[in-house]
Amino acid sequence: MKHVLVVRYSQSGQLSEVVESLVSPLRATQEVKVHEVVLKPRVAYPIPWPVGKFFDVFPETVQLSPPAIEPVHTDHPGPFDLVILAYQVWYLSPSPLITAFLKSAQGKRLLAGRPVVTVIACRNMWLMAQEAVKRLLDEAGAQLRDNVVLTDRANTFATLITTPRWMFTGSRESFMGLPEAGISAEDVRGAARFGRALKAALQANKEKADGPMLAGLGAAIVNPGLILSERAAYKGFKFWSGIICRFSKYGQWLRRLLLCLFIVYLLLVIMTVLPISLVLRRLLHPFIRTRLDELQRYYEQPSGSQLNLETKE
Repeated sequence: MKHVLVVRYSQSGQLSEVVESLVSPLRATQEVKVHEVVLKPRVAYPIPWPVGKFFDVFPETVQLSPPAIEPVHTDHPGPFDLVILAYQVWYLSPSPLITAFLKSAQGKRLLAGRPVVTVIACRNMWLMAQEAVKRLLDEAGAQLRDNVVLTDRANTFATLITTPRWMFTGSRESFMGLPEAGISAEDVRGAARFGRALKAALQANKEKADGPMLAGLGAAIVNPGLILSERAAYKGFKFWSGIICRFSKYGQWLRRLLLCLFIVYLLLVIMTVLPISLVLRRLLHPFIRTRLDELQRYYEQPSGSQLNLETKE
């Protein structure tokens, strides 16, 4: 029997739906035993978010400063044949609980020497978060074998309205002609194809070999139009989070002031820099196409974006 460990934290519940769809084929076979670790913070993150609390987690999230989490327990001593690490993206970074798990002694013990499949559910920007997770997995001695990404397929500018509305009010249904927020039900159901591929790979002992197990399934599709914007935004986030962490602490008036300045900066970026950058990218595309193609191929690894029709089902 193969033992698969699933580690996740889902604030809104959407990631849990993705994970349940993905692992359902593994649960359906007697040859695989699925073990789960649901990460729990010492201080819960609310949903919907109060605006102040939402921005108050920004600095430490980007700086990968882990919060306190409850001890991790598993019903199998290990080692596991495969680890599925499912996470959300907060401020272009892995959600804090995943960072805490990856940096913890318990997490490193469970991951050391293990093949890992990361699963991401987010709005649309995940490249920098995955880069951080890759570094933390490497430090833990784990082997990243595959990456599965599910995103909101709506227009970028539409999600700048629908996603905050969901976070701050708890309402994700369509309104004023805008689509429902989050990952579509069809895409959630479609995640089962990755579970079927993992089941076949485990039955063939492919988790012990080098190389991806989910190639040809369109697991990680990068939007080249967002690459440069995300990289630039992440640099800004790193700067502001570093300033706030260095010069203030939780509850201080200076922290609140700096967070207010960051909010103003963020709104200005969304209203001016983002549209301008998209226009410039279109104008400069003939000159930067080669570089964007290289970056796209890099970020789509290891699983890739190719979709082979014969493996789709």
